[in-house]
Amino acid sequence: MIGSDGLPGDSHPHPRLWGTFPRVLGRYVRERKVIDLETAIHKMTGLTAKVFGLQGRGVLAPGNHADVVVFDPATVIDRADYDNPIARPDGIEHVIIGGQLRVQI
Repeated sequence: MIGSDGLPGDSHPHPRLWGTFPRVLGRYVRERKVIDLETAIHKMTGLTAKVFGLQGRGVLAPGNHADVVVFDPATVIDRADYDNPIARPDGIEHVIIGGQLRVQI
């Protein structure tokens, strides 16, 4: 699985709270080629949902919740650091949760 133990309630969270997923996609998939895109996405979504028993999540399928992040694999990268730990990543265009648009960048 790929995930973060960053805590969203902190006033100055660790940069990995906002940066884990775009860092994996940008640095380890695109730049370093440590893992392929499909495997990385599965480890962030379907595998995680299965391990935690989240029915109807983690996989795009009829009847599921339709949680989707639309990103550009050529540009996605984290920007969070210790000075600005909530900096939005580059390359993420939309976040859809339960079929509802939640973030549009």
